[in-house]
Amino acid sequence: MTILLGTRKGLLTIEGQDNQWAITDHAFKGSPVSYAWYDDRTETLWAALAEGHWGAKLHRKRGGNWEELTSPAFPEGTEIRPEKPASVDYIWAIGSGGNDRPETLHIGTVPGGLFTSTDDGQTFELNEALWNHESRDKWFGGGFDEAGIHSIIVDPRDSDHIFLGISCAGIFESTDAGASWHPRNKGLDASFLQDPNAEVGHDPHLLAGTPADPKTFWQQNHDGIYVSRDSCKTWRRVDKSSPYVDFGFAIVADNRDPGEAWVVPATGDDCRMAKDGALYVARTKDSGLNWAKQNEGLPQSDCYDLVYRHGLDKHDDYLAFATTTGNLYVSADKGNRWQRLFSTLPPAYSIQVLETIG
Repeated sequence: MTILLGTRKGLLTIEGQDNQWAITDHAFKGSPVSYAWYDDRTETLWAALAEGHWGAKLHRKRGGNWEELTSPAFPEGTEIRPEKPASVDYIWAIGSGGNDRPETLHIGTVPGGLFTSTDDGQTFELNEALWNHESRDKWFGGGFDEAGIHSIIVDPRDSDHIFLGISCAGIFESTDAGASWHPRNKGLDASFLQDPNAEVGHDPHLLAGTPADPKTFWQQNHDGIYVSRDSCKTWRRVDKSSPYVDFGFAIVADNRDPGEAWVVPATGDDCRMAKDGALYVARTKDSGLNWAKQNEGLPQSDCYDLVYRHGLDKHDDYLAFATTTGNLYVSADKGNRWQRLFSTLPPAYSIQVLETIG
């Protein structure tokens, strides 16, 4: 198995199985890698770097060495608000443009810009329909000063059908390849808004889909966990029946059973660490009616780990998650038993679990 880990100090490639694991490559040493992704459509590695004063950088590797590409950029004169020029501060997500469009790539950024490339990353174009959406003045930052796009999911049956998770705005859907966008937040709570039932202004921490049923979506939200069975048109909250789950960032759905999902809970918005000091994963096998702790092999006291939204991933029966305190855990049996692979890694921003690369 292969694990790609985007961290504060570079991109780590980790390979192994059972009790034999090793770091086999370390790219971009010392630089924050905000997101890393292997695109199996084109056998390409993508890495986004958050270089602070020097801005967001995009790199690509296909077989040989890494090459830096021209990063997405806003058209000259674009403003977030009057007298506030727009610039790409952070690349938060990189996603497929669809199985039938291997040359198409979507990138989500802070401050809330969606960029699309139709030439394999050589050039990017801002999605003007989303940037100029009528609800834009209701968007605001969640974790950053400005709104950001962290989730990009393309319907495997129709590459024109795109879903986005935006903090803080909510879930948005396009059925026409991004020519128009519609908020899909019916049923979500938003305790931090003056109107908790507002159409826009929600804080989805992560949106997760499943190829088992392209109409089923899971969402770890600032206010609980939700599932949708109708392509995000309506949402049902599914965490209130369990004391084990509520606040958190990461969520992943099973690729064979749409009713099965995993989260890594945190104590709460005002205490962002392992819930009650005990690290565990929570799993549901019945669409959120019941949740069970999975903590075998995980520390159950004096634990301060937090898992960021892109810090949990799954491939077949393998799950892996990495934390802000340098721990990397893996399970080969859907989370029933965990083993810690490393404990001195940099804080982790993104993880991807693969059979192999190439």
